[in-house]
Amino acid sequence: MLVIPAIDLKDGLCVRLLQGKKDDSTVYSDDPVATALKWQAMGALRLHIVDLDGAFTGSQKNLESIIRIRRAIDIDIEIGGGIRTLARIDLLLSEGINRIILGTVAIEKPDLVKTACARYPGRVLVGIDAKNGDVAVKGWVEVTSVKAFDLALRMQDLGCAGIIYTDISKDGMMTGPNLEAVRIMVSGLKIPVIASGGISSIEDIRNLVAIQGLWGAITGKAIYSGALDLQEAIRVSEAKC
Repeated sequence: MLVIPAIDLKDGLCVRLLQGKKDDSTVYSDDPVATALKWQAMGALRLHIVDLDGAFTGSQKNLESIIRIRRAIDIDIEIGGGIRTLARIDLLLSEGINRIILGTVAIEKPDLVKTACARYPGRVLVGIDAKNGDVAVKGWVEVTSVKAFDLALRMQDLGCAGIIYTDISKDGMMTGPNLEAVRIMVSGLKIPVIASGGISSIEDIRNLVAIQGLWGAITGKAIYSGALDLQEAIRVSEAKC
């Protein structure tokens, strides 16, 4: 299992939100590049970046910071938040971003997902954010009636390279991930699943590693607050491989 550190960008700053609430944020750094370099130096092989302004408004606002991070580090980068046109996908991938994450458009524009997956095989992930099993979109502001697992199956059929599953109720709460929901995703899909939300300790990492077939896990608040040591988390994940 790959342990993936997260950088959430809001107004050019590294922040973490509580349960995705845009007005409940904590600023951890005013230097996203330095933060990215720190996680790379600690052994991360992939970086997860979310443009929070883009997620809420539908138009990316932190492209400059994203490009600066890309030019500064050597590891893979996946980007999500506000990516809702093929032109934006083309731009990000042309700038050296390794994979893009589509969220809201998976519900609103599935044909766009299909086109992007065909144009960029292996480079398009779909982020599925769920609240009580229902998919939330537009920066988690709107909760739909679509079930998370049903959407995952549809996205798999469209050719996406993997699913990033986030339990909103767990995100930023430091209460542990929703292990059962993650197991359902992993066991029911043929494509890679990356778990996100709630990781608070090294024990959570062990519990996730124990889910056979789980491809990766994203951690944010825990490594920023010091509750989880990223290097230790990577060692544990590698030792169980």
